[in-house]
This record gives sequence, C-alpha cells and structure tokens, in this order.
Amino acid sequence: MDETLVRSLTPSVLSVLVRRGADFAAAEDAVQDALVEAVRRWPDDPPKDPKGWLVTVAWRRFLDAARADTARRRREDRAEEEPGPGPAPDVDDTLQLYFLCAHPSLSPSSAVALTLRAVGGLTTRQIARAYLVPEATMAQRISRAKRTVSGVRFDRPGDVGTVLRVLYLVFNEGYSGDVDLAAEAIRLTRQLAASVDQPEVAGLLALMLLHHARRAARTAPDGSLVPLAEQDRGRWDTAAIAEGVRILQAALARDRLGEFQAQAAIAALHADAPTAAETDWVQIVEWYDELARLTGNPVVRLNRAVAVGEADGPRAGLAALAALDDTLPRYAAVAAYLHERDGDLDTAARLYAEAAHKASDLAERDHLTRRAARVNSRRREAR
Repeated sequence: MDETLVRSLTPSVLSVLVRRGADFAAAEDAVQDALVEAVRRWPDDPPKDPKGWLVTVAWRRFLDAARADTARRRREDRAEEEPGPGPAPDVDDTLQLYFLCAHPSLSPSSAVALTLRAVGGLTTRQIARAYLVPEATMAQRISRAKRTVSGVRFDRPGDVGTVLRVLYLVFNEGYSGDVDLAAEAIRLTRQLAASVDQPEVAGLLALMLLHHARRAARTAPDGSLVPLAEQDRGRWDTAAIAEGVRILQAALARDRLGEFQAQAAIAALHADAPTAAETDWVQIVEWYDELARLTGNPVVRLNRAVAVGEADGPRAGLAALAALDDTLPRYAAVAAYLHERDGDLDTAARLYAEAAHKASDLAERDHLTRRAARVNSRRREAR
C-alpha cells in the first residue's frame, strides 16, 4: 500500500462523512474501519478510485454503527443519502476540516489535540510529546474532546489562532523527521494565507519556510543531527529563505506583532548570517525578549539563555539559565553547552550524559551522547 496516498486521502474522506451529517467521533471510527479494510484488501485488489472506495466503505461502516442507535428515523434519513457508485469529487477539504475541528465547543488545547490526532495523522504519543505531557494524559484529553463533540453538528468554523497552532505543531512533527508532514503543513498554511488577511498567518508561513530551507543541512549522511552552527550553509534553500524574509517583512510592516512573526524574525537572522560567527546574537536576544513578553513560555526563556550566552558570553547565559526551572525539557542540554563554552568540561560531560538519558528522540539522544564523548575526550587530553 502507498502509505503517503492513504495519509493524504484520510482528511478528505473524514470531511465527506462529516459534511453528510456524521458526528465527528463516529465519522473518525468509520474511517479507521475503512482504512483497516483497505490494508486487508488493497494489496491484492487495488481500487481504481482509492478515495471513492474509502468514502463508500467508511459511509457503510458509519451506517452500520448508526443502525444500532435508538434514533431510527435519523438512521433511515442518512441511509437514503448513501452515494451511488462512481468517482468521488476531487475536492481538497483538508484546511476546512482543520477549521471545523477547531470547534467553538472545545478549548483551544483540546481542539488542537483532536485535530492532530484525527486530521494530522499524529499518534497520541507524538501529540503528548509536543505538549510535554504523559501519553496517558493526552489520551484522556483526546477522549474528552471526542465526547464533547459527539453529536455536535460541525457547521461552525473555529478560531484561526487554533488552526495556526495545529499547523505549527504538524509542521514541527514533520520537521523532526519522525513523520514527514512539514511539506503538507506548508501547503495548507499557503492556502490559509491566501484566504485570511492576518499578519500572524503570514508570520507562520514565513517561519515554516525559513526553517524548512535548512532541512537538507540538518542531518549528516549517516542520519546524525548537525547543529545549526556546524551546518553547510551552501545546502540551505536560498529561494525559500528569500520568500520567507519577503513575507515576514510585509507582515512586520503592518505593526501587529505576534509570536509567529517574532519566531520568524529570529529564524531570519540565523538565515541571513553568512557564517555562524557572523550571527547577530544581540538582535536575536531582543527578539527573544519580545517573544517571551508575547507568550510567557519558559521554553522561550530557555532558548533565550543560549542566545544570551552567545551575545554576552557563557557566564551571562548561565546566569539567565539559573532563573529557570531545571526540569524544563532540554535544560540539561543547554546547561551542558554553556558549561562547555565556559571551559567547565567536567560539568559539561555530566550534563550532556544526563540530557542524552532524558532525550525522547533517538537522533537527539545519539547527538548528545556524542557530545558527551567529545567533551570527555577533551578532558583526558587536558590532563
């Protein structure tokens, strides 16, 4: 089976069922049943119209489940709507489905989690990692969201800000390499930017383009991570950088600063530097100050500590770090880097090893383990 094709079709099939009147939770169950049937049947008998096949099977599964309900009249009305054989309309409903899942009856965090699971195709574990919560906690949150919208007609689009958060999390999951969703997130954000005139939408698109431009240089041929300072900047996509900067400048000129514009400004400063040594860290610190003011996010302050360490020296970075909670994700990795730059190799080696032990991503764990080994080697040479 072509898993990429199935992933691309799933939101459209789900949208068709919702548009026909199925409540969201029942529609998702029906689509999942259809996907299981596709796994069983398609390898030996691939359909000519995969989307039409999935719509037909999912709708029948929904009707089968509906017949067990007590509302006989509604079941009969829906049964009359069953489509005849033939190709399904070739309409991309994905972005519309994102808006529908950002339903006004849900809190923003629940709407994001539900959309990532049902439309973005992320697993509960991936969503929990993005939210920095245990997997069991996220599973309960998604279940509550499904119960909240059970029986609710999805005819009121949700908030643009919620959709932006979903798209950003989908992009980040794709950018990490765990699931290749980054290009799809950029495509949908382009659609959104073309239809919604808001600086933050443009800011998110610029941010995605600027990060995606560096993707080819982020990993070595063996799959290991390459830190930003060590990347081959000749492999960066200059066309994507130029487009991202142009979009960002137009957004900033409207003087309605938001968090995605601030993040994009930081990414643009990295992209603009010919070498790592020429990075304008003073400006980056200033943008992190703006971002911290806008979000109050402690992870932003963690990244700011790195920038302070580059702008004003590692001791200043460690002083900024000391004001933060040491249980923050990647706190140990940041502390290790700053201590290494300050020449405290014993502390740096210990913290790199601690950070590697805590890392949830295999590539990051390997990277931090190699850092620890490198620092230990320097310690032995110094003695």
